[in-house]
Amino acid sequence: MQVFGDIERGEDVAAIRAAIARNLEKAFAMPPGLARHERLVAAFIRTGELVQGLLDEAFEKDGIDEWSPLQDAGARLLRIEADAIIESWRSGFESGQSRDPLWPDLLERLAGSGTVRFRQPEGYAFYAVYPESYAEAACGSGLPASTVVIGIRSIGTGLAAMVSAALGAAPAFSLRPHGHPFERCVAIGPALTRRLLASRDRPYAIVDEGPGLSGSSFGSVADWLERNGVDRARIHFFPSHDGDPGPKASETHVRRWKERPHHVVTADALLLDPQTSTLRSMVSEVAGARCTGWRDISGGTWREVDGLQDRPRPPADAQFERRKALFESEADGRRNCFLVKFAGLGEIGTAKARRGGRLCEAGFAPRIVGTCHGFVVQQWVETAPTPITALPRQQVLDHLARYLGFRARHLPAGGQGAGLGDLCDMAVYNLGEAFGEELAEQVRRLARRNGRPSRMLRRIDSDNRLHAWEWLVTRGGDLVKADALDHNGAHDLVGRQDIAWDVAGAAVEFDLSASERRYLADAVGRMADGNLDDDVLALCEACYLGFQAGLWSMALDRAHTEERAPIAALLSRYRRRAGSLFDDRDC
Repeated sequence: MQVFGDIERGEDVAAIRAAIARNLEKAFAMPPGLARHERLVAAFIRTGELVQGLLDEAFEKDGIDEWSPLQDAGARLLRIEADAIIESWRSGFESGQSRDPLWPDLLERLAGSGTVRFRQPEGYAFYAVYPESYAEAACGSGLPASTVVIGIRSIGTGLAAMVSAALGAAPAFSLRPHGHPFERCVAIGPALTRRLLASRDRPYAIVDEGPGLSGSSFGSVADWLERNGVDRARIHFFPSHDGDPGPKASETHVRRWKERPHHVVTADALLLDPQTSTLRSMVSEVAGARCTGWRDISGGTWREVDGLQDRPRPPADAQFERRKALFESEADGRRNCFLVKFAGLGEIGTAKARRGGRLCEAGFAPRIVGTCHGFVVQQWVETAPTPITALPRQQVLDHLARYLGFRARHLPAGGQGAGLGDLCDMAVYNLGEAFGEELAEQVRRLARRNGRPSRMLRRIDSDNRLHAWEWLVTRGGDLVKADALDHNGAHDLVGRQDIAWDVAGAAVEFDLSASERRYLADAVGRMADGNLDDDVLALCEACYLGFQAGLWSMALDRAHTEERAPIAALLSRYRRRAGSLFDDRDC
């Protein structure tokens, strides 16, 4: 199924350098504390993106990774930032490293063409991969300061700096495996080769997130080391999880992975260990009251929380759910609950918190209490037992219109999204795989007829998840969107879209009739200063159904027995909706 997508963007090099400089200047001027630590991590992530983008630009030009002043400056600057993060972390945010006089010059040396392209580090954005985890893993590895540390681009660029800093090793090297995703290889120039192999009797640490389906990025670097005389017994892996490579891994890579140590400290061990209670302490600081307890509600377990467990059980897909927990606090004899959800490290999470604040002010989302190192803290909503589907239909339509109209008018796009052609290709493939070739052919004809929509599509900060179970009816009778912050920035190919995408999504998820969809489209169009015509809506609805069919078909394949029934029922509803979409159309 075609579901996943990598978010790639281009930015001005000078603007990125200026943003990094501002963050570092402010961080080094701040007193020790969580806010200072978060600013250091934000600068570190942006530096990693810039270094990765510039090195990949050189790789594409030359076809090899080679030692250069650019690689040297990037590695040294990341090492300075990593040292500052580690000192702050180990002190419990109570001490901070002074300003290193070398960093402005190193940052200035990270020059390149006017614009650099890079991919968003997925681990920092979606999967709660923390730089501090790699420092803790390095401390527990027993490796000496003589270790040669190699980071795999993209995210490994920065993570390797954390490992080298924690070990007291030399600044890390950076490599870009290339080729088929399941059969990666590396191309390394002579100068960099000499530095990597200067003394083959030292340990080697290979650093990246993953491993994924094949583990071939890790494997390609280890392959190269062994081919060049490094004993396998000297190779160590630093991944983001303690599982094995996936089913596409070669026998050689799996065998080596099992033979050699992989040093891991997970986000759970880093933040939720009962002995340290790091996340609980951070949430207590943000909430202004001591948190007395918490429970993990990730992976669909949020459905078991009081007030939600008596409602119809919706489907859940653990792979696409963010890490989340429910925290409780007491102040002045009053009990408070907070939803603490991973939203992304650095600027990603703070941007989502700002979005949530605007939606809260408009009455559409829960109150944002604050952020704490990648997590957004929201007030937990006490719900009534009534689901939104039990409310009068007109009330629901009018509320959907106000909500989508607000997003269209007040939340402009802050990122990229798939083009209409790519969405149509995805829908054709997914619907054909999930529901049969006849539906796929109907989408092809619809796309050919409406490939150039009569209205100009305008990207906004779209919601992208209009499922009925996402809406909560409060005990006071208000309607609140429970998950409105980040689905247009998920690890998929959709991204930011025109408001027509959300109108189509609402039509599917609430099973709107043609007249109801027209009513909603007209109401939203009036608030958004634009008209949504039926051809555009039909095409968006077909693409939305194609994406959801692919998403939930994959979820069904990996679901446990008790989770299969609600997912299968949802897919059956999507099949019926897709069929009815074309019943009255000349496609």
